[in-house]
Amino acid sequence: MTSTVYPYTTEQITVWLRGLLTVAWADGHFDDEEKSLIAELTQDELAPQIELGTFEPIAPNDLAATLLPNAHAAENFLRTAVMVAIADGIYSETEDTILLQFCTALNQPSTILDSLRQTLDYASPISGNANASAIAPSADDSGEQLPVLTPVKEWLDGLEVHDPRVARFLCKMIPPQCPFERDVVLFGRKLVHIPAMCKLNPLYDQLVGLRFRALSYLADDCGEDVTPYLGG
Repeated sequence: MTSTVYPYTTEQITVWLRGLLTVAWADGHFDDEEKSLIAELTQDELAPQIELGTFEPIAPNDLAATLLPNAHAAENFLRTAVMVAIADGIYSETEDTILLQFCTALNQPSTILDSLRQTLDYASPISGNANASAIAPSADDSGEQLPVLTPVKEWLDGLEVHDPRVARFLCKMIPPQCPFERDVVLFGRKLVHIPAMCKLNPLYDQLVGLRFRALSYLADDCGEDVTPYLGG
């Protein structure tokens, strides 16, 4: 692997990834696969001394104390935090509360969250959580794109990846392909139909674009083998 110049200090990247994990864990539900992924990320990308069992969410003020001197880092952190929040097509009130606290602590405008919040107009049949909503479709019945998500889409598209540790995190957190739609069946009866993620999440294109930029950065700028991130 070629020599890489890190734009962020070890302390900044540790705080950055702890912030992303705080968002990722916001709903309080972690299956075995998620626990394994988080354990791998903390081991490889944070620091060997941070164990899954002892990991605690980062407080907004602690996040700001390390990132705020670098306004560019603060804004890019929030972009990645929003990406993590919407990666599964579900945006919960808990995630919104955490992101709003991060915005305030980092002296960043919360207008992007206002835009995203306007899309949350029906309860998610997938999560079973009354406080979680699926991201509403971005097109009306005629197929015309609604403008409500334009600000957040443009803002997310402005994220550039300049650190391999963040890039690896995003490549692991964002699915390599649009998950297949499926039916949830119990005792021979269909309980719910889960659409493909690309149908459920109108911001999926932004997620795919970010993942592609992260992969390209790792391959072209860092000289890393990205095969493990390509999926089957």
